[in-house]
Amino acid sequence: MRNLSIFFLLLLFCTAGNSQEAREEKMVVSVLTYNILHGATTNRDNNLDVVAKVINELQPDIIALQEVDFRTNRVEKRDINTELALKTGMSSIFAKAMDFDGGEYGQSLFYRGTFLETGKIALPGAPGKEPRIAVAANMVLGSRDTIRIIGTHLDHVENSPDRLAQAKRINSLLKNDKFPTLLAGDLNDIPGSETINIFEERWTSTYDKAAPEFTFPSHAPERKIDYIMFSPENRWKVLEKKVVCDEIASDHCAYLVVLELLPQK
Repeated sequence: MRNLSIFFLLLLFCTAGNSQEAREEKMVVSVLTYNILHGATTNRDNNLDVVAKVINELQPDIIALQEVDFRTNRVEKRDINTELALKTGMSSIFAKAMDFDGGEYGQSLFYRGTFLETGKIALPGAPGKEPRIAVAANMVLGSRDTIRIIGTHLDHVENSPDRLAQAKRINSLLKNDKFPTLLAGDLNDIPGSETINIFEERWTSTYDKAAPEFTFPSHAPERKIDYIMFSPENRWKVLEKKVVCDEIASDHCAYLVVLELLPQK
């Protein structure tokens, strides 16, 4: 019986190893964008276990989080970024967009690995309005290919000229980018809008243009404002998409895309 148990464990190990090797050989990566309502939940009880459950059930490789609080009064001085990183077993970086409510407010990137290089980009906006940023990071996949992720959260005001300027600024980041790049975030506009059209001049969207996957509000989704895009078009292939709407965890749905990084031609 003991020998049989050892054989079974070895078989499991080999099977898992083969599965991982196949994943790395195909250069597959799963990416999640999620606006987490600053960790409050729609019950306003700051229950991060609910948010972590959504993430852990999806098991993404990379996450772009929006509305992340750091030691604000409204989340009882908690470090939302670090707590979620511990609950999901991922590396993380937090980028401050502004000082807020006795602490800081911004965005995070998570990765099941090590970040190589990170940075924050201030986005244009009118004086007195909520500051907007993009957060970027380079990382190495299991296949040893380096990719880049840009996370962002754009201006929410209807017909906002700032949002258009912010989209153009993010597009400009691609000019000298030598790595295959992903863009993920709450873009606060719908498919076919001027904002999304600007992005799609430089990026390839992952949503179904005939029937966009609605992401907001989570209790009764009626529009798409959360996106994952990629560049260049010939380096990525969409394998799977999924929208998960937990009306307690956040007012936004989580949007997951599984992509294959294609060999450079």
